[in-house]
Amino acid sequence: MGTRPDASDPQRARPAGSRRGHRGVRGRARSSSTDSDRPEGRSADTVAAGSEGGTVEQAKEACLRLLAARARSRAELAQRLAAKGYSPEVSEEALDRLAEVGLIDDAAFAEQWVHSRHAFSGKGKQALAQELRRKGVAQSDAAAALDAITTDDEETRAGELVRRKLRSLPRDLDRDKMIRRLVGMLARRGYSQATAYRVVKAELADRGVEGDLDGPVD
Repeated sequence: MGTRPDASDPQRARPAGSRRGHRGVRGRARSSSTDSDRPEGRSADTVAAGSEGGTVEQAKEACLRLLAARARSRAELAQRLAAKGYSPEVSEEALDRLAEVGLIDDAAFAEQWVHSRHAFSGKGKQALAQELRRKGVAQSDAAAALDAITTDDEETRAGELVRRKLRSLPRDLDRDKMIRRLVGMLARRGYSQATAYRVVKAELADRGVEGDLDGPVD
């Protein structure tokens, strides 16, 4: 992909949705009251006891503050609203309104998440699919984002990770241990075993380390 492995990850700074919407989110977040301004130190996002779950507008503002920090899926926002005491009915209406104006879009979120995590964290497709499932993104919304990463993309990124790892391994490390470490490293990052073995074999062959790469990963 040509991206420096140690570059900072922009995922946290750019929520899904348009640039215009993002600036609006930050503007609202800056103008909101701080926790210290609230009576009895109550959090600005927490629904007061006896408020019957808060209002839709309050729930929307809570979501906007969360989106100002980083992009989030609809399921993530719903979980946070529930934790803050908003009723399911209020949360759903607030989320629907934000979705209508494009501030919640799981397909766009998945695309941004996959690109960022693959390019900057070196995650393989298997790991990315698991991360999106944990965030409540439907397979229909995740599929297009995952399909955008080709086999060549994965092998290129995996090769970069192997070359970086090789620089930190002892020069006299046993060949079999070297193979296990490299393949295991890629497997933990979500690359399939077939891709891991293929990339490791190619990278070691380039360095004159020949031989079959048979056997399970430790």
